[in-house]
Amino acid sequence: MTLLDVVTHTAGELYVRALKKMPPDVKRALEGASERETHPLAKKFLDTILKNIAIAEATNNIVCQDTGTPVYLLRVGDGFQLPPAQIVAAIRKGCDRATREHDLRPNILHPLTREHTHTNVGRHIPVIHFEFASNDSTLEIMMIPKGSGSENQSFMKMLVPAEGLDGVKRFVLKSVAAAGANPCPPMLLGIGIGGTFDLCPTLAKKAIARPLGSWNPAPGIAQLEEQLLADINQLGIGPMGLGGDTTALGVHIETADTHISQLPVAVNCQCWAARRAGARISAEGEVTPIDAPGEEG
Repeated sequence: MTLLDVVTHTAGELYVRALKKMPPDVKRALEGASERETHPLAKKFLDTILKNIAIAEATNNIVCQDTGTPVYLLRVGDGFQLPPAQIVAAIRKGCDRATREHDLRPNILHPLTREHTHTNVGRHIPVIHFEFASNDSTLEIMMIPKGSGSENQSFMKMLVPAEGLDGVKRFVLKSVAAAGANPCPPMLLGIGIGGTFDLCPTLAKKAIARPLGSWNPAPGIAQLEEQLLADINQLGIGPMGLGGDTTALGVHIETADTHISQLPVAVNCQCWAARRAGARISAEGEVTPIDAPGEEG
């Protein structure tokens, strides 16, 4: 098998794995939420979610019928011997193959004519984000099937700098309140702060790829994540929007420097099925599962 074939195969396998097997950190977060929940109906829904996950794993089935929009986050070492154009082609081929061979629900169509591609590959889909690493010869792939119910609850605002940190907090809380039950809570919140109009939502999307329980390495940002999580869970939206102690399982923030006259903020909701699957491919074609970009395999 050539290195190109390995990338193709891995891209497809990660899509299927993400749909069928929930990450351990997500299961632990849901179990912890169930143990802490004081509202009987909310606890019942959390226990039903956990049962759903267990049945999916036992029967080798998908966790949710929405196979999502396929999103791939790539980290390419400068010593990896495939050019980006070939990597993109391999990712698209693997994603298409996974949809057809595993009979996954096809979701992708033209935005206006609604003409269906009958697969989960189309113009600019799957979404592929590149990062590049020096002194590295590996390719890391993190696959996220982004369900529509949560993706529809996405918010972006160009705040003015005078609104400051309080303005950021207000916007995040208003966004969660506006989303309500629609993203299938308890949710994971990805938040982007800074950058430009296009970069900020990308930061929010990348934030949901981090394992639950991780914190931004910048102390001030980690403190903001913790505070927002507590504030969101005080809203009382609860599992499936029916009230309860747990509206969010986690809040992840990624930042970028920005223009002196800007303060962009983006919120990307992720449903309780915070699905992801990752792998690292060596220059020799060896594949190692990973849970987060940059981690040891």
